[in-house]
Amino acid sequence: CRAVWLSAKSGNAKIQAMLLTELDVWNFRNLRGKVACGTGLNILLGKNGQGKTNWLEAINFLATGASFRTARLAEAVAFGENEAVVRGLVRQSAGVSRELTALVSGNTKLLSVNGKRVQLPIYREELHSTVFNADSMEIIRGGPEYRRQFLDESITAIYPPFVSTLADYARIIRQKNALLHSAAEKGISEAEAAELIAPWNSQLIAIAGKIYRARQRIVERINAELTKRPFSSESLAIRYRSSLEGKGDIEDYETLLQERLALRLRAEIINGHSLIGPHRDDLEIDINGYDARRFASAGQQRTALLSLQIANIEIFRAQRGEYPLFLIDDLDAELDFERIGRLLDYLEGKTQTFITTSKVAVAEAFGPKAAIFKVEKGLALVSCTVTS
Repeated sequence: CRAVWLSAKSGNAKIQAMLLTELDVWNFRNLRGKVACGTGLNILLGKNGQGKTNWLEAINFLATGASFRTARLAEAVAFGENEAVVRGLVRQSAGVSRELTALVSGNTKLLSVNGKRVQLPIYREELHSTVFNADSMEIIRGGPEYRRQFLDESITAIYPPFVSTLADYARIIRQKNALLHSAAEKGISEAEAAELIAPWNSQLIAIAGKIYRARQRIVERINAELTKRPFSSESLAIRYRSSLEGKGDIEDYETLLQERLALRLRAEIINGHSLIGPHRDDLEIDINGYDARRFASAGQQRTALLSLQIANIEIFRAQRGEYPLFLIDDLDAELDFERIGRLLDYLEGKTQTFITTSKVAVAEAFGPKAAIFKVEKGLALVSCTVTS
């Protein structure tokens, strides 16, 4: 395919933000071509099935090395192709520009900065994006795993080496679970199982302590931002709830964890997997003192999620001195026009924002300050008009 060069300008003034100035995509889903991005609001307008969300996914993949739609990146490679490439030119607020490349080939992911291959924690120092879509509402409505992931991604955004900490913990849990499953199948004694599992529990305790304290710290920082109520007049607060609460002195986390692991060894053998650790923790989200998951309206839940994400964006700016990208999929499906207006007003002059919509009315209402792209069959065509 031939590269399609497209450019657009937004009306926003210069902002202290990471800026994705150019994006070149090949064989990622149905995408192809090159786009020059506006510095402020970018609107991707098109009918369903044309690839609007695919463009956001490609940007997120470029920024994080991951997809917000699938854990198996091979699924993002266009049918019949062997690999997909997303390349972007990023200009940071200090004026430094770097070329980022994220490539998927089979089950392999290759990341590079200015043509030099780097590991994920280093790569993630260059660009960051926050995503708001229907799936992200699971942070409010879904199970504890979504809220743990939210916290871990919040930490990783400002401290990319935390990716390695999480990977180490996941590896230890996998190895321990394999031993527990084997012990249950073979019917070995509890004493033998304890001896086999002890080295893994030692590693688990050390890394679990780091995760627990990192999550506690990020919750404190998010709550500090939430008190400013930048997007909502309602009172929103979060609390990290460890599965060890009420079991002893949680201030001495490592000692308490060691005691609980010893006490629950038989139960872990019977179940065949690990029952104790930060992978069992949760995050409480309260609106005006009530559990947002059970008592908040759909509109309140959406506003709460946006408030949490805005808090993270502000924490990122405080830590890094610049704002990350904000990606909002199917904007009008999740938010009414009043909330859209308040959100975009807040973001103006702060973040480089990419939104998708199938509604011409959205582009008409918010387009004067935006770069507008008409998405058709995977191409993002620059548009000066907003006709359907």
